[in-house]
Amino acid sequence: MTSHVLVINSGSSSIKYRLLDMSTGTKIAGGLVERIGEAKGRLEHTRGTDRFDSTLVVGDHEEGMRHIIAAFAEHGPALDRVRLSAVGHRVVHGGAEFSAPTIITDEVCNGIDRLSALAPLHNPANLAGIHTARRLFNDVTHVAVFDTAFHATMAEEAYTYAIPRSWRDDHGVRRYGFHGTSHAYVSRKAAELLGAEPTDVNLIVLHLGNGASACAVRGGTSVDTSMGLTPLEGLVMGTRSGDLDPAIMMHMHRSAGLSAPELDDALNHDSGLRGLADDNDMRQLRRRAEEGDEQAKLARAVYCHRIRKYVGAYMAVLGHVDAIVFTAGVGENDAGIRADALAGMRDLGIDVDPERNASGRTWISSSTSERAVLVIPTDEELEIARQSLAAAQYR
Repeated sequence: MTSHVLVINSGSSSIKYRLLDMSTGTKIAGGLVERIGEAKGRLEHTRGTDRFDSTLVVGDHEEGMRHIIAAFAEHGPALDRVRLSAVGHRVVHGGAEFSAPTIITDEVCNGIDRLSALAPLHNPANLAGIHTARRLFNDVTHVAVFDTAFHATMAEEAYTYAIPRSWRDDHGVRRYGFHGTSHAYVSRKAAELLGAEPTDVNLIVLHLGNGASACAVRGGTSVDTSMGLTPLEGLVMGTRSGDLDPAIMMHMHRSAGLSAPELDDALNHDSGLRGLADDNDMRQLRRRAEEGDEQAKLARAVYCHRIRKYVGAYMAVLGHVDAIVFTAGVGENDAGIRADALAGMRDLGIDVDPERNASGRTWISSSTSERAVLVIPTDEELEIARQSLAAAQYR
């Protein structure tokens, strides 16, 4: 009998979901409920090429999940007629406590709740979805798949900050990394394209979306990544600053009187591309740059400069690199960013072919490039489903 996994990604005001046939790894149906808790919510359900939209009131996550079950019943396939082998839940922060896909129990929920101090915007919302789904699908194994887990293989020297020991020991301040399911999926696909086992290749994976991170992958495992205690560190992102001198925060407190919450909000929501050019949509910034807008040109240049620094750093960390891999919305769709991010690296064995890059091919490095440059669409839901099914089968 075919195994199916329902993947749930619960946010503070939305629930994304996907039902997958695990015999083929294909999406059967999926969608999202958004604007939970607002006066006018929305549900979008897709099955194959059919899409169904409806406007409704969604008071909380439980009501949202009930709308999802009703959408499956009305537009198919009805979940009570599908053999669900597992329900997989995306959880952003697993801290040092969770380093692998984990069967969800009350104790695990308590652990996720404790880690909300490290991810106050994400873990409580993830947990709300888990509580609701466990009540509604109480005869199915539920599995938590953590964004941070893939990076649990980082060595101590890679994840340790040079800060007072009490901060590290008493408050869990260290580098954890995120986008783990994406980096895991893409690095495995890259090895397949290179005709090798994941254990035999070294990669630099660039997950470039509204959130962005780089990862140094040695033999299928993460040895370094750009995000840290939170998703704020590292590359320039849509609304997040990425790396900056921490003294900037004290300076802005003294100079402008900004409070800790105001600083946190500014660095997470008003910085990055938005802070540079008043827009976090890279498609709009590309259009504006092509029309001569200097702010947009600068934003894209800063974005690419930061990527280039990390690529160089991770080449040093890995020693030998077989491929650079672009993924996620910007990485998969913006040829200009790909070209500019790796410009001037021919002496390091990296050369992007302009025609291949512009054509939308998977393999975009030139014939003389010593290292492959690849574009691979990510599929975090499929990765969560695979990890959830494996955990459920071996419980």
